[in-house]
Amino acid sequence: MTPFRSILFEDADNGTDIDSLKAPEFFSDLNLDQIVAALTAGRDEYNLKPFFYAPLGHTQAVDYRQQILRDLENETLFGQIVTFAQEMRTMRAHLAQADALYYKYQKQSWFLEAVGLYCTSVRRLAQDLTATDLRSRGFRAFREYLTAYIASADFTTLAAGTQKLKADFSAIQYTLYIQGKRIRVSKYGAEPDYGADVLQTFEKFKQGAARKRRFKFSSGPDMNHVEAAVLDLVAQLYPETFASLEEYCARHRDYFAPTIRRFDREVQFYVACLEHIRRFEPAGLPFCYPTVSGQSKQVYGSEIFDLALAHKLLRENASVVTNGFRLRDPERILVVSGPNQGGKTTFARTFGQLHYLAALGCPVPGKEARLFLFDRLFTHFEREEDIGNLSSKLEDDLLRIHAILEQATPNSIVIMNESFVSTTLNDALFLSKRVLRQIIERDMLCVSVTFLDELASLSETTVSMVSTVDPHDPAKRTFKVVRKPADGLAYAAAIAEKYQLTYESVKGRIAP
Repeated sequence: MTPFRSILFEDADNGTDIDSLKAPEFFSDLNLDQIVAALTAGRDEYNLKPFFYAPLGHTQAVDYRQQILRDLENETLFGQIVTFAQEMRTMRAHLAQADALYYKYQKQSWFLEAVGLYCTSVRRLAQDLTATDLRSRGFRAFREYLTAYIASADFTTLAAGTQKLKADFSAIQYTLYIQGKRIRVSKYGAEPDYGADVLQTFEKFKQGAARKRRFKFSSGPDMNHVEAAVLDLVAQLYPETFASLEEYCARHRDYFAPTIRRFDREVQFYVACLEHIRRFEPAGLPFCYPTVSGQSKQVYGSEIFDLALAHKLLRENASVVTNGFRLRDPERILVVSGPNQGGKTTFARTFGQLHYLAALGCPVPGKEARLFLFDRLFTHFEREEDIGNLSSKLEDDLLRIHAILEQATPNSIVIMNESFVSTTLNDALFLSKRVLRQIIERDMLCVSVTFLDELASLSETTVSMVSTVDPHDPAKRTFKVVRKPADGLAYAAAIAEKYQLTYESVKGRIAP
């Protein structure tokens, strides 16, 4: 058998403990929890979330997934995979129904139907993949596995046994003799069908089109005790066939090949990604396969956007603003300043989202991107003060940033959002400079959202990004973050004047 195990992990052992993973600490800071919730909605049976908690550690692994996603952009192949998933879902429903039923022969019949669905679906998928021009290493390896699997003795025996049993049961015919409360069951002996004679006899009494009458019959799968008793009598008439069914169910109870089962679950990761991306197509929002490097920290992105925010805005029929960034050697740190509510935090989140999604092998929101494959991603966002915590808010901030710097390596990414706002301006500037110098020494990528403009020119590694306003109305935010020197303008006066909150306006309204 061709050595294939996983459509998600080229080194299949990487995914062995996937279900034990929990969401990383930074997920809520970057709104990645919202993104994953949207991606996996309606797919609870596959338990996909753990796959999104496991960023890849090698560019080859990222390329493996990107190739598979590109293959799945073929609408025909995508439809075939979706059809296979639906058939597997129906098969699992049959198995669940078999477990829920009470009468033995009915349980065995549902099991036989489930296996029949499995054999038909697997064969059809193998035929579909054989007829498809596949480019990815993953799908080509899976096709080789599937071709070998359906030719194996285990599968051919399973398929042949299933087909024979279904044919044997289709050939069973029996007659019921009902007299009062008594029912007698016997093999069908070519007894005449009196139905036609009855219709002919009463034809002469026909006076026109009969009025339609609708009757409701039970459509549930459960049998009543009379039906079960009749089935038991039929089993006595055909003991060999029913014995074969019982032996078949015992022998093939583990018929679902582990590799097929794993593929059925894992391929939903790709289907979920591509279906989520399609939701943004009507708005013209771009997605791309980023170039991912484990060496170069010269990163950039054009027409990028916050995926979680965009999903929310599109549901509200609101427009989405895109941005961009670029770091060239020796630049490593984006210092983002500007007026409040101007999109600074959204920009920082977008930077983190792009790098994390790229590390999963997913397309990223943007027209073009080159990103760095990190080993760890850290966030330092403002936290609400916990009254049950004896330490001060500033102390808590310092403890968290100290823990980050202890764990971070030159290959880590840090995203800081208005750190040390709980202290004085001078202290915040002193602490922020100390932290950024530690990050500079480690040669780490970083985004720092701050109200301290001095940080933007700290060294040659820092780049100033500023959130902008409408030049004709300084109180109106454009949510565009551009590369330019920090200007120290918070536009508070313009906002106060627009909403009549200046000293003179307030004084005039409260004057007697």
